[in-house]
Amino acid sequence: MQKERFELRSAVYLALFKENNVLLFRRFNTGWMDGNYSLIAGHLDGNESVSEAMIREAYEEAKIKINKEDLIPATVIHRKAEKEYIDFFFVAKKWIGEPKIGETDKCDEINWFSVSNLPNNLLPYIREALENYKKDIPFFESGWN
Repeated sequence: MQKERFELRSAVYLALFKENNVLLFRRFNTGWMDGNYSLIAGHLDGNESVSEAMIREAYEEAKIKINKEDLIPATVIHRKAEKEYIDFFFVAKKWIGEPKIGETDKCDEINWFSVSNLPNNLLPYIREALENYKKDIPFFESGWN
């Protein structure tokens, strides 16, 4: 009898910076960590690169267009929560359009926050990723006992 092969989930995240501020979205009605802030994010749909997924998610969630050459790899997390993930974080300092909520059924607020004064209800691994980006740490593991 063949054992079922482990499958790893992957997600992409985008930090938009304007001056010393980062754009955060508050989760709503998702069933997971609602009321907490996160970045523009989403799962890979399969048969797409991480940059393609990030460009797609930026449009779906924030109604902005990002050019591939404007995506700056920031950090990668191997994360263990309820499920195991590899998370790819990007930064963009340039985009087309004014960010707004694109998925009103999953987000109820967006705001720019000073990177030196992030909200207390920011998802912990997002805070970790932003800190590691500032420290030039390209990879880390989170949530492992």
